[in-house]
Amino acid sequence: MANSIEITMLLDLYGEALTVKQRDYLNFYYNDDLSLSEIAENEGITRQGVRDAIKRAETLLFDMESKLKFSQKLEKFQSGLDEIIKYADEINEHNLSCGLSREINDKTVKIKSIALSLTE
Repeated sequence: MANSIEITMLLDLYGEALTVKQRDYLNFYYNDDLSLSEIAENEGITRQGVRDAIKRAETLLFDMESKLKFSQKLEKFQSGLDEIIKYADEINEHNLSCGLSREINDKTVKIKSIALSLTE
């Protein structure tokens, strides 16, 4: 299952670098949950042909990720944003408990708002 999620994520990141057929087959298989036989029947090719195309496309996705590391960078970015949001909340809580500074409150709200907007 983790492999399916990983491939779906890589497909989102690198799908445009694949051929239309490779992208379609991966979408049918991983996103639409069609079997190899169903895809083969719909596309008018053999089940083995679909399997081979999917395996080649998966290999290309993993190769691109190993070279470009966009998925890893995205995870790091998300982790950093989560940490920024956490610390902004902690600063705000401390500010509330130690005597409210409107300026600190406004700045932490703005920091959190910016970080949240980057997660969308």
